[in-house]
Amino acid sequence: MTYYMIEEHTPAYKVTWGIKDIIHIEDTPYQKLAIIDTFEFGKALVLDDALQTTIDDQFYYHEMIAHVPLFTHPNPRHVLIIGGGDGGTALEVLKHKSVEHIDLVEIDEQVIKACIKYLPELSCSFADPRVNVIIADGINYVSENNNKYDVIIIDSTDPEPDNPALKLYSSEFYQSVHKCLKDDGLFVAHTNSPSFAFGRKAFKEIYHRINAYFALTKAYIVCVPSYISGYWSFTIGSKRYDPQQNYRSDDTMETQFYTSEMHRACFVLPRFIHELIAGNKGS
Repeated sequence: MTYYMIEEHTPAYKVTWGIKDIIHIEDTPYQKLAIIDTFEFGKALVLDDALQTTIDDQFYYHEMIAHVPLFTHPNPRHVLIIGGGDGGTALEVLKHKSVEHIDLVEIDEQVIKACIKYLPELSCSFADPRVNVIIADGINYVSENNNKYDVIIIDSTDPEPDNPALKLYSSEFYQSVHKCLKDDGLFVAHTNSPSFAFGRKAFKEIYHRINAYFALTKAYIVCVPSYISGYWSFTIGSKRYDPQQNYRSDDTMETQFYTSEMHRACFVLPRFIHELIAGNKGS
């Protein structure tokens, strides 16, 4: 039997997923959670009816959110991941030999439990002794820790109304992130799809909020096939290191998407994104 999940992004734009099986579904204290098996991309994590990651194409996202900032920093030893309950980002961070310790702060423990049970391909990272899982609100955690991390990765859900991740895109949070980083630290956040009007507005506003605290603010673009339109943006805020100039190269690392050439290329932005960045600052 074939099931279908309709993922609505606007009243006029919907994506229909053909599903082999609904493996798990529950209402957590924070969101609706499901693990499904899709025809096109294999097993997938779905939160509040939005597909978050799939086994078959997860490497596009996880490699680029992890390796771009980590190769930019000359010696990343202490890393903080906010969100990342599927374990995929931690799995990529662990490939860096310099990394001694990862704190992963996830607000919804049920996401971790479900991924450990049903998505072991990603959640196997939680078994590594370098990974310390903390069930807590990432906003509070960051505000309570200063000068602690070399790299912070914000691997959260999208900034939608009534979403528990919404405040992770606020000016106040980015100010806390700046304080939480060491003097030469940097962080990265995914900053929405620039392909639709609502995505462009969110990207512009978030970029300028980050830029208010980080003089070195750089956006980069990645294709993630299972995401809305496939086109996805990330933004780095750095205290010292320019991700376009000061990055290391190690093409011996086992990756499927990331290379040093891809690192350089992802910062080549289309004109409309340059114009968004150069325009009047968002709220």
